[in-house]
Amino acid sequence: MSHAGDVRGPHLRVFAEGAYPCTVAKTKKAKQDKRRKAALEWAAQEPMPSGAEGAEDAPSTEDEVGLDFARAWVEFPDPADDEQLFRCDLTWLTSKWTCIFGQGCQGIQAGRASDGCCTLGAHFSDEDDEARVGRHMARLTPEIWQFHDEGHASGWVQVDDDGERQTRRHKGSCIFQNRSGFAGGAGCALHILALREGREPLETKPDVCWQLPVRRSYDWIDRPDDTRVLRVTIGEYDRRGWGPGGHDLHWWCTSATSAHGAGEPVFRSYRPELTELMGKAGYDRLSELCEQRMASSLPLLAPHPADPDLPVGPADLVVPADLVVPADPADPADPSDPDG
Repeated sequence: MSHAGDVRGPHLRVFAEGAYPCTVAKTKKAKQDKRRKAALEWAAQEPMPSGAEGAEDAPSTEDEVGLDFARAWVEFPDPADDEQLFRCDLTWLTSKWTCIFGQGCQGIQAGRASDGCCTLGAHFSDEDDEARVGRHMARLTPEIWQFHDEGHASGWVQVDDDGERQTRRHKGSCIFQNRSGFAGGAGCALHILALREGREPLETKPDVCWQLPVRRSYDWIDRPDDTRVLRVTIGEYDRRGWGPGGHDLHWWCTSATSAHGAGEPVFRSYRPELTELMGKAGYDRLSELCEQRMASSLPLLAPHPADPDLPVGPADLVVPADLVVPADPADPADPSDPDG
């Protein structure tokens, strides 16, 4: 593995582009396409509240930046798999986004800010996902799960119109979501369980829940030499990730300036989740590249527009290309040295 300052290791590319690609993400971990469909159906069935409450909770577009802006991407081979490569959104992964549930989160449904993004419940990715969540559900106590008795008496799983299984919705939101004022703590009971036991929340929560708002998608790349490689894209789960219904969400955090004030960038704060999605070797390489980007004394290429403004000094007058784009490994270490 290359050192943090070495850009001459395995071949990689950094590039910027405009609109974020919005192909449907289907992974073996989370049924994100089911969330897209649920968002669309929910938007059609549950109109925004009217009257004073609806006006107070109307979407605040002033807090969100647009979806289309320049992004910096890096592409590199998976150190653990020669037939796979990663394409990662550095703009998102080095942004200062953080979850602000209970601290300014406006929620995806008007009038239900305290639900956060739990209004729709969570579709299970497969039987193993449901079984894993079920094992942790059985360990929840009434002290940390507000609807413990209801969940055990009437069930914690429901089936949607397509026959797909998901966490049950109870009183307008996921049954695992403790409401504001509950003595055991507001928010996901499974999340609270993990924190109390010193675990990572990804161990106890449904796959789709712990992956948000990171989006993983796959596509096969046919190369000119008749070989194929699987490209894994790691990026931002923005409104488009929800499908057409995403544009009707009351609010979404990844593009909201109020959610971009973290002390650590996403690639650090989401280390456990990204490691699970990419493997340790893949994450370690991503971390090196993100650290290189963050360490540059120059203004970042294509920063996230929802991030706080950073001071720009005289250093922006000259931009050495090798500090922005990693060198081609076939290039000599010193371009002025003909012997390389």
